[in-house]
Amino acid sequence: MPKALFDKALAARQFQSGLRLVRQLEFALFDLKLHSGTPRPFMAVLKEARQQTAVLPAPEWNRFPCCFSHIFAGGYAAGYYSYLWAEVLAADAFALFTESGDVLNAELGSRFRQEVLAVGGSRPAMQSFTAFRGRVPKPAALLKHYGLVD
Repeated sequence: MPKALFDKALAARQFQSGLRLVRQLEFALFDLKLHSGTPRPFMAVLKEARQQTAVLPAPEWNRFPCCFSHIFAGGYAAGYYSYLWAEVLAADAFALFTESGDVLNAELGSRFRQEVLAVGGSRPAMQSFTAFRGRVPKPAALLKHYGLVD
């Protein structure tokens, strides 16, 4: 691939990533609102979530929830947010490697294996993350990954 074309593809990698992130926030908020509190019509719940997150208004005829099977089957109820939370954890953990100046840092890799992978589900994930990272997760690394901050 010619370098100029490669550079263009690389530059486009984060095109509209902010909208993509906000859409995922909308999905997660809708899911949480729908599965907590008093039962309400799902379109009213969606409208409320969209008022808090959407940048672009959805047409009135849109019935997105009718095909949002993630939250109605398979045990995802009120758990869709976990997709974004997993991205926060992954980006913040990887940021430690980039901050070290060596993404192949063997010492950090060993610490990640020892504090996260080896313990698996034997302790809460937050304890594993903080044992590795030395602090609670921060979303800044994910925002940087999406190209939304420097």
